[in-house]
Amino acid sequence: MTIRGFVAELFGAHNHSHHIHSADDGMESSAAGIRAVKVSLAALAVTALLQLAVTAMSGSVALLADSVHNLGDAMTALPLWVAFAVGRRRATRRYTYGYGRAEDLAGLFVVAMIAVSAIVAGWQAIDRLVDPRPVEHLWWVGAAGLIGFAGNEIVASYRIRVGRRIGSAALEADGVHARTDGLTSLAVVAGALGVGLGWSWADPAVGLAITAAIAVMLRSTARDVWRRLMDGIDPALVEQAERLLAEVPGVVAVRQLRMRWIGHRIHAEADLVVDARVTIVAGHEIAHEAEHQLTHGVPKLSSALVHAYPA
Repeated sequence: MTIRGFVAELFGAHNHSHHIHSADDGMESSAAGIRAVKVSLAALAVTALLQLAVTAMSGSVALLADSVHNLGDAMTALPLWVAFAVGRRRATRRYTYGYGRAEDLAGLFVVAMIAVSAIVAGWQAIDRLVDPRPVEHLWWVGAAGLIGFAGNEIVASYRIRVGRRIGSAALEADGVHARTDGLTSLAVVAGALGVGLGWSWADPAVGLAITAAIAVMLRSTARDVWRRLMDGIDPALVEQAERLLAEVPGVVAVRQLRMRWIGHRIHAEADLVVDARVTIVAGHEIAHEAEHQLTHGVPKLSSALVHAYPA
C-alpha cells in the first residue's frame, strides 16, 4: 500500500482528487526533467567538443581546463536522466516511498564529476607553469571561450527554469553549475588576451583560477547534496506548513511536524492536538482538512500523513 493509500484509509474512504493530481504532476515533472537533461546534454557536449578541437590546435591549457569541465558537466546529465526515469516508477511494498531518492543519489555523481574536473584542470595548469609551452591561434582560443560561455548560459537558464518549476534541487544546482562554467569560459578569453599582450603566464594562471572556481562550486554543491540526503529542508517551508496547520479549525496545537524531500516532491508527517471533546469522526475531519491545507498550500508537497491527538 502506498503512503497516499495509507492516508486515505486512515482518515476515511473519501476521494481526494488532489492526490491523483499530485501523482500526475509528479509524472509530468519527471518527464520535464528528462527533457531538460537531454537538451542540456546535447548542447554541452557540442560546446565541449568544439572547444577541444580548438585546444588541439592552440595548446591552451586554460581552454583545456574549461573544455574538460564542460565535458564533465555534460556527463552529469546522464545520472540525472537515469534518476528521473527511475523516479517515475510506482512505489512497491519494499520501497513504500517510491524511487524519488534516486534523484538525490544522482547528486553524489554530480559532486564526483565536479571533483574530477577540478583535479584535471589543476594538474594541467601546474604542469604548464612548470613546463611552459607556447599558445597558438589566440583568436580561436578567444572564440572558443565565447562559445563556452554562450553554451553554458543557455543550458544554465534552461536547467534552472525547469528545476524551479518542477522542484528539483539537483537540476537547479546543475544549472547553477553550468552558469559558473560560463563565467570560467570568459576567463579563458581573458587568458588569451593576456598571452597576446606577452604575458606567457596568463594562460596557466587562468587555468588555476578556473580550478579555484570549480573548488568553490564543489563545496556548495556537496553541501546541497548532503542536506538532501540527510532530509534537510528549508526552515521557511516548515514555518509555512505550521502556520497552515495552526489555522485549521479545531486544531489546538501542532505537536510535531516532519518534512523531507524525496526527489523533487515533498512529503510531510504531522501530529496535531485537537479538542478532547470532539468525536472520532470530527477528529478525522479535522485531520482531513489539515492534509488538504498542506497539499494545497505548500509548493511541491505531494502527500501528508496527519495524526490527531486529543488535548
